Amino acid sequence: MSSLQIVLRRKPNRQKKFPLAIRITKNRRTSYLSTGQYIDEKEWDASRRLVRKSHANYKALNNLLLNKLAEANDKVLKAETEDQDISLLTIRKKVKGDNQMDFFAIAYEHLENLKNAEKFRQYETQRGRIEKFQKFVGIDRLPFKEITVFLLKNFEGYIINQEKRKPRTVVNYMILIRKIFNLGISASIVDRKYYPFGKGKIQIRIPESQKIGLSREEVKLLESAIFITKPQRDALDVWLTSFYFAGIRVSDVLKLRWSDFTDGRLIYRMGKNQKLVSLKVPVKAENLLIRYKRIGEPKSDLVFPYLKESDFLDAKTLLVRTRTVTRSLNRRLQIVSDNLGIRKKLTMHIARHTFGNISGDKIPIQMLQKLYRHSSITTTISYQANFMNDEQDDALDKVVNF
Repeated sequence: MSSLQIVLRRKPNRQKKFPLAIRITKNRRTSYLSTGQYIDEKEWDASRRLVRKSHANYKALNNLLLNKLAEANDKVLKAETEDQDISLLTIRKKVKGDNQMDFFAIAYEHLENLKNAEKFRQYETQRGRIEKFQKFVGIDRLPFKEITVFLLKNFEGYIINQEKRKPRTVVNYMILIRKIFNLGISASIVDRKYYPFGKGKIQIRIPESQKIGLSREEVKLLESAIFITKPQRDALDVWLTSFYFAGIRVSDVLKLRWSDFTDGRLIYRMGKNQKLVSLKVPVKAENLLIRYKRIGEPKSDLVFPYLKESDFLDAKTLLVRTRTVTRSLNRRLQIVSDNLGIRKKLTMHIARHTFGNISGDKIPIQMLQKLYRHSSITTTISYQANFMNDEQDDALDKVVNF
């Protein structure tokens, strides 16, 4: 069964007033319906879930809210009587009515689903994009049919010309808007005839991006670096660990425990997609990691101590801490790079590009797919194309060197 309550949401409008909404909870998932009413935060009594007497029209407003809550409860009871397995999205649709389900209502429900699934990295990124689009259109409600090619083209121009962002950023916005639109179509909230994407409309093409990795000689410079501080050495060792294991993500490196190493292999589960990965421990990695092994420590201890005090059961806090540590590591890496005369930006993610650059066309593409942990070989081919330049370089030399 679902439960409904009036709540004050924490996202103020331009007048710094906070929206009152009906919160629907079913199977520990939540969704919110706007009441259309906004008040000052201090005018809300959270314990009684009523507007305080300090509001000029508190009686009328409380009656309105209670009537809306009662009406919503009636619709939910009727819907669940007819179908006990009814989804939260369908309940929301029945309570609010088809003609009132707008783009932003679906968008924020999508964000709530991400949060409930503890996909906080996606939640934070996509929330920022939704809020940017909402700021651009300048309204709180946007019917799907008003999301036209003309509107999206104007938004694209705004991102590129006013925000001074790159085309790839525009693509990220369009992919998210398309996703929300598809959710609306699948829920029968909007007719497909209003779909602004596809042939002759908005076509999403991911632009080619330049991926630059370090050369073999530059990696050797890093491996032999001396006269660097302990924090810089530790940051460099995290980077080298990532590189030695085919560019595993920094978030996964920071979570490595000694128990992940068995019989000369690293066996861990990727944080991004939960794939189980098994890799041989190269000699270089073994020699590096042994410096961090402490006598008598439990196998459950982290290899690198940056997340030692973090609560691994609190996904959101762990994400924030990981991002903070990564920024610190990147700053220290850049100092090392500058001191060694490496004229490339050095970040943790560059370890992955560096592995790709050095492997070039020396390793069969199927093997690279396994090392990169790509689901599709097409992804591997596209990724590796950034670093396989020998044939075209030879072809160019044959023409111009005469």
